[in-house]
Amino acid sequence: MTRRIDRLSEDDRVLWNLVAHTAKPLKGRTAVEIPHAGPEIDETRQAPPPAQVAGNAATAAKPKAQHVSHALDEPTLDKLSKGRLPIEGRVDLHGLTQDEAYSLLFSFLRRAHAGGIRYVLVITGKGSSSGGDGVLRRSVPSWLSTPAFRPLVSSHDHAARNHGGSGALYVRLRRARS
Repeated sequence: MTRRIDRLSEDDRVLWNLVAHTAKPLKGRTAVEIPHAGPEIDETRQAPPPAQVAGNAATAAKPKAQHVSHALDEPTLDKLSKGRLPIEGRVDLHGLTQDEAYSLLFSFLRRAHAGGIRYVLVITGKGSSSGGDGVLRRSVPSWLSTPAFRPLVSSHDHAARNHGGSGALYVRLRRARS
């Protein structure tokens, strides 16, 4: 019998590293350092951390006249909710910290954009377990409107009830330049 060696996809590798860094060693054992096995990222194109984005958004409020709507148009939203337009990718941000969620979302959207994917579903969760309305549920739409995501994201809107309702977002990615 031959042993089959599977290679992890890049999504699986990112997810595994996020989970592995949160694991605690058993009693009496020492933690093993896990090397970063992800792709080398060009630091000039890396998005700023969410804390920096939130600070910039608070200090640089735009006037109402210059506000750009990032909502999907009604026919597209209707087609997505009824399943007539395919959702080609999805990412679940449940249980992640803001920094982890930001990094995972940015890398996922960058790979999806490079792969020519047009519509994705971002699951933030409703976040009502602690009595609040959810940090990621509030933060992700504002992240998608920042300059770091602008080259990737064309528009976004809340998902239909059958796709997660207010705990998920439809995201339309820009067309990749040839």
